[in-house]
Amino acid sequence: MYLENGLVGLAYQVFWHMPVLDAVSFNIMIVGYAKRGYSLEALELFREMVGLGLEPDEFTIVGLLVSCEQLGNARLGKSVHAWIEQRKSISSSNLILGNALLDMYVKCKKLESARRIFDALVEKDIISWNTMIAGYAKVGELDLAHTFFDQMPRKNLFSWNSLISGYSQKGDYMMVMSLFNCMVVNNVRPDSVTMAILVHAAAEIGGLEQGKLIHSLVVRMQMKVDAFLGSALIDMYCKCGSIERAFMVFRGLTEKDVNVWTTMITGFAYHGYGSKALELFSEMQVDVMPNEVTCVAILSACSHNGLVDEGIEIFNSMKENYGIEPGIEHYGCLVDLFARSGRLAEAKEVVDKMPMKPSRSIWGSIVGACRAHGNMELAERALTELLKLEPDEPGGYILLSNIYATLGRWSCSDKIREHMERRGVKKNAGCSSVVIDGVFHDFVAADKQHPRWEEIQSILNCLKNEMKSSADFSFNFLQMSLDLC
Repeated sequence: MYLENGLVGLAYQVFWHMPVLDAVSFNIMIVGYAKRGYSLEALELFREMVGLGLEPDEFTIVGLLVSCEQLGNARLGKSVHAWIEQRKSISSSNLILGNALLDMYVKCKKLESARRIFDALVEKDIISWNTMIAGYAKVGELDLAHTFFDQMPRKNLFSWNSLISGYSQKGDYMMVMSLFNCMVVNNVRPDSVTMAILVHAAAEIGGLEQGKLIHSLVVRMQMKVDAFLGSALIDMYCKCGSIERAFMVFRGLTEKDVNVWTTMITGFAYHGYGSKALELFSEMQVDVMPNEVTCVAILSACSHNGLVDEGIEIFNSMKENYGIEPGIEHYGCLVDLFARSGRLAEAKEVVDKMPMKPSRSIWGSIVGACRAHGNMELAERALTELLKLEPDEPGGYILLSNIYATLGRWSCSDKIREHMERRGVKKNAGCSSVVIDGVFHDFVAADKQHPRWEEIQSILNCLKNEMKSSADFSFNFLQMSLDLC
């Protein structure tokens, strides 16, 4: 009863006060601990169970495997698997135990081992098939995921959602919508998870119209917009540039968790509404406690909008007010806050005193600020550190070369370019992308490989002539005006 209600401490006290401890009581505690994320405690209880001479059964092992997958410890999971194989009384061909092994290997990203377990199962149920589909889809092996999907004798909503999610993560919007249409044709009713996946796919391609169509479908289906789907819709509208619609969705939600608040604050931050982000941050604390991601979002809002004092106050109060120890991302935001506002000495002081090594993004933000404010000494130090972290990336070299060029130190700029050539570091060609009907079209500088290149070139020439005509007209009109004067 206590475990079912999440009262783990009380359950533990009752357990140890029992007059007789048997395998059943240990199993209840081990599985209960595992399901609620107390993985190390579950493993310790197993050790004590064996120490008392009690024989584990398949229920005990399921609890251990759940603990291994939560810890992401494949090595420990393999040892549990080996322990099973050594005992005749417990067989991995048992469907419940087989599925637990499958899930453990999949969660630990050991898909070859999972495949061997799957193939060895005499009996397979829909959970077995779904575990394999979800595993392959999550790591991007979509051909294999699709093969399993096509071969499975019976599909359910989870099967469709797993495969659609895989293609969404890959950015294949056309395939996402094709699968969704097939799903509807097969009379499988989508749920909020399905719609959130579709919304995410639209957001990734910047497809506002596609996102609006999916949202209208949610409304027509009279589907409840829960926190998960609500966050996806807010994120999609923010990424597609419609902050007003995002805020309308936010205000319309009856259920707001920390992810919903954080998504909206992030949207305001990157659209330049720093004050609105701060207002929302204060409002959320009436009902919901900010987490680490929320603090990154609000500090970014302060950084992007020049709200230096507000950002410093939030950073300094994180531990006291929210119980959050600042991490590398929070220090990065603080450095960026000072750097963007030109307070480079304070940015450098934060870098020197922070309790962890600065990341590439931290040095990068300092370099960008040094270029804007002409601080060559700090720029050289930051770029030296940046190049230590990524010696084969062209970005740092190009930045340093450009800073030297801006200051008129051409010989230094040329030396950097020569150093790049000696190391074999090449600058990546500039590339632009546009999405039309869900299909990405990439345009690399000086590349003529696009199948409709001639049409594109013709239109560009027409636009160029139009601009030239407009410029000539403006010049002639200006000349006439001057003559009249």
